[in-house]
Amino acid sequence: MALLGALGWMPAAHAQGHVIMTAKLDWITAAHLAEEAVRACAAQGYSVTASVVDTTGHQQAVIKGDSVPLQSLSVSYRKAYTAYAYGLAFNMNTTSDLIAAKVTGPANGALNTIPEVLFVPGGVALRRVGDNVVLGGIGVSGAPGGEKDEACAQAAVTKFRADFH
Repeated sequence: MALLGALGWMPAAHAQGHVIMTAKLDWITAAHLAEEAVRACAAQGYSVTASVVDTTGHQQAVIKGDSVPLQSLSVSYRKAYTAYAYGLAFNMNTTSDLIAAKVTGPANGALNTIPEVLFVPGGVALRRVGDNVVLGGIGVSGAPGGEKDEACAQAAVTKFRADFH
């Protein structure tokens, strides 16, 4: 249990009996995050899609820019999912951090074969203020380069981080 806590994850609290309570952002905050990421990229001339996933790994909010290609929907989701799932597992905050740490797996790329996983810059884990518990992830796709996508995602997280409690 101590190791799990050190990784920034603690099991969901038991309310009564067999009911499990799980922390996640409300839909309003998730929508604000996606909107702000799209806005941050638009201010730089990039049309992107931003997806926020919750603690189940499902999309909670999606904002699609006006002129992004169709694949940006899937790619933004996969970046958000990877930032959440692998940020949780390896205690890292971005898909860039995961790539730099070579968390992408063995040389054969086995982790990249897992559905929904995409080790490309542009995803940021969402962490609760205070105890750093992972609440989900945000992924951005469509800017010319994953580092630009990730900067827009990070700008949104920075703007709304105080609401993650």
